[in-house]
Amino acid sequence: MDIHSITTPEDHSRALAEIERLWGAAPGTDEGDRLDLLATLVEHYEQHAFPLGDTDPVETIRIHMDMTGRTQSDLAALFGSASRASEVLNRRRALTMEMAYRLNSEWGIPAETLIRPYELEARKRSA
Repeated sequence: MDIHSITTPEDHSRALAEIERLWGAAPGTDEGDRLDLLATLVEHYEQHAFPLGDTDPVETIRIHMDMTGRTQSDLAALFGSASRASEVLNRRRALTMEMAYRLNSEWGIPAETLIRPYELEARKRSA
């Protein structure tokens, strides 16, 4: 794959596939440099094509999952629990710093979009 500007959804998909292939390449190697450059181009494209604006952390996660084809099962694997992923997506559990860190470091979601305050669903109490 030749490296060039990412301007279309097709370019974006190809770049993501190449990033996945290169994932884990050592920094300073040709493949590591290629990975770094592609990640920068993808980040630039996504910031302009999919602006997050004032979305709260849960909306941000959902948008990112839709954009990257990830599922709730992928989120469960990242968080270590299916119930934890479900609770976060349904606003019954707040993101922890560790969850935000993993979303940032492993999925590339900008940390500043994950640390915004947001409302949780009120829990129903039995009377």
